[in-house]
Amino acid sequence: MISLRNTFSLALSMIAISLTVDHCKADETIRVLCYNIHYGLGTDGIYDVERLAKVIKQSRPDFVALQEVDVGVKRSGQVHQARRLAELTGMAVRFGPTQHYEGGLFGNAILTRHEILDVLIQPLPYTESTPQRTTYPRGAIALTVRIADNQHLRFISTHFQHNVAEDRVAEAKAINRLFAGDEDSVPTILAGDMNAKPKAEPVKILLSKWTCAIEDVPVASSPAPAPKSRIDYIFFRKASRFRLLSTKVIAESLASDHRPVFAELELLTSETP
Repeated sequence: MISLRNTFSLALSMIAISLTVDHCKADETIRVLCYNIHYGLGTDGIYDVERLAKVIKQSRPDFVALQEVDVGVKRSGQVHQARRLAELTGMAVRFGPTQHYEGGLFGNAILTRHEILDVLIQPLPYTESTPQRTTYPRGAIALTVRIADNQHLRFISTHFQHNVAEDRVAEAKAINRLFAGDEDSVPTILAGDMNAKPKAEPVKILLSKWTCAIEDVPVASSPAPAPKSRIDYIFFRKASRFRLLSTKVIAESLASDHRPVFAELELLTSETP
């Protein structure tokens, strides 16, 4: 016969085991890739989505922020590049168009291995083209996904204006206003081609709200064959919910005119002090 004392001791042991299991499964590693794919056009002048997919798969990412994605555009053979990359990588995809172009759409996209709960396609401020200067509409696509232990995570892909400095400043401020409010508690990763060097004003504005996953000495990411500037980034917030494990610019010079940027982060279930 099992005594009451033994029963109580067994119950306490089971509680202790349960608490230990819950503690052990607290954190999750997240692998992130940021890649401006130049609408599939490699530095050899060839459009090749399959080649891009191979580059992406080598990093085994959980999330990929893509910029300069063509969907049904004449120049790139009217391929639905977002859908094709999803098929080739085995990931889910959402596309965030920013403009019509040559019979199709052009914009940003996200690939992910996680369950998608919500999608937001958000235009960003930009200066319209004039006869003297060609500009492009800018935007961001944000996914909210479910990860381990029923946690929610937001992931954003964006692309800032290439030739209007004032636009990049306005776009950085808009990103902070939209996704980095003081009351916003959802852990968030932001990745994109900011068209700004590490010490430029748009990056400084983002750093007022975000932490950058970047090397101690920033490595250049563009142009791919012989990089001279770091303009592609991965940011995260709140910093207390993440631990940066590693980051690098991948030495890939053929598939696009940008090199992909990679980061491995650990998402903590509780904030670090």
